[in-house]
Amino acid sequence: MDKQAQLDKVKAMILEGNVCPDLAAQATNLVMGDGNVNADIVFIGEAPGKNEDEQGLPFVGAAGKFLNEMLAAAGMDRSDVYITNIVKYRPPNNRDPLPEEKKAFWPFLLKQLQIIEPKVVITLGRHSMEYFLPGLYISQIHGQAKRIQFGDHKLVVVPLYHPAAALYNGSLRQTLIDDFLSVPEIIKKLETASE
Repeated sequence: MDKQAQLDKVKAMILEGNVCPDLAAQATNLVMGDGNVNADIVFIGEAPGKNEDEQGLPFVGAAGKFLNEMLAAAGMDRSDVYITNIVKYRPPNNRDPLPEEKKAFWPFLLKQLQIIEPKVVITLGRHSMEYFLPGLYISQIHGQAKRIQFGDHKLVVVPLYHPAAALYNGSLRQTLIDDFLSVPEIIKKLETASE
């Protein structure tokens, strides 16, 4: 079974399992992910917003536009990467996802990562970071590559601020751009180390 078919199966499991029925009831779409299923890089945000819920795709609103700009600045294209969120339904009024909502969706995110097998996971914001790097603060480790054990192999996690945070807080904007521009260098080092 190809990777897209496996990802479609994960989506079907969420729908059939009625994961987070309260969120599902008020959402327009289940927002699974978008991009290259063979990507070396997977970006993980927290949850869909209004535009994402309407279109059924992650990061298509203002934060997504900023993400696309940063990808271009780093010499990457959205079609080269895979983008998803922990929580797959929009929380009401764009509130932060609740701990139990993140916990309910976590196994499905892990399945997505096991199928795609990225070299690097870039967490966007503290909600996705805290699962891979518990007990750490994004303000202290943003932009730093961390190697963690993930199942049978090691995975590189790079925590970044969420693009939405940079839109609301101008001082974070340049920090996020600088961190983002270091990603190709991190990947180059990984490729050199594995040769």
